[in-house]
Amino acid sequence: MSDPVRTIAFQGAPGAYSDLACRQVFPDMVTLPCAGFDDAMAAVRDGQAALAMLPVENSVAGRVADIHHLLPDSGLHIIGEHFARVEHHLLAVPGATIADLKTVRSHVHALSQCRKLIRELDLKAVVAADTAGSAAEVARAGDKSVASIASELAGKIYGLVSLRQNIEDAEHNTTRFLIMSKEPQWSPRGGLTVTTFVFNVRNVPAALYKALGGFATNGVNMTKLESYMVGGRFAATQFYADVEAHPDDRSLKLALEELTFFSTEVKILGVYPAHPARIAARQENRGEPG
Repeated sequence: MSDPVRTIAFQGAPGAYSDLACRQVFPDMVTLPCAGFDDAMAAVRDGQAALAMLPVENSVAGRVADIHHLLPDSGLHIIGEHFARVEHHLLAVPGATIADLKTVRSHVHALSQCRKLIRELDLKAVVAADTAGSAAEVARAGDKSVASIASELAGKIYGLVSLRQNIEDAEHNTTRFLIMSKEPQWSPRGGLTVTTFVFNVRNVPAALYKALGGFATNGVNMTKLESYMVGGRFAATQFYADVEAHPDDRSLKLALEELTFFSTEVKILGVYPAHPARIAARQENRGEPG
């Protein structure tokens, strides 16, 4: 039994990209695989793990389903973010060659991100629950004609060999993860800070327009704004937002005051330092020196 203080939970099977991200950021911690995102969050709430690493969006596939619904009521707090480059490998059992392959298994997103190779090799794509799980299935079957698209880590864990690496169509294929904790750990001011929050606007005309006006007039950069239904009701909408500012900054303080005036609820989920990849992208967009 691993020490909960040194354990980080993730969704998926051992070798999943979330597992890889955990090991990259916290190499001294033990990773805890969980069946679902809510299970990974529960592991932190229940004291089985100190942290959870959860994917929220991918530069190719877009936002990760379910996460935004789960975050507000998870009882957890965002304490950091991590951007991980996705490097897909074509994995097969030892002794298999490219010429042996007829079928490839993986998560639907991984298959769609490797269409060029799948067409090139004329493989039949079969959807699996997740990337690492497909690697485990290929290992168990021992069939040289079946391959998996998964991480290099999954290949090592399940004893598979990589026949091709970096097979993804898009070179910019990157997943953004959130690091979750039971206790809030607001980043101090200084350096680029990200504040994540959710809010529900009042049911009045132009409420969203008015609620967001304060961010524009106070010069707060909003990098993410997404909406989703609450409780399955079309009339009840919750919004999820990321801004590049600290709540103690006068600009964000004023913007949040205005937002609160036009909202029924505003809940800050986390205040954390921007990942170096975000800072680099920001400098590139603004033409600033690195």
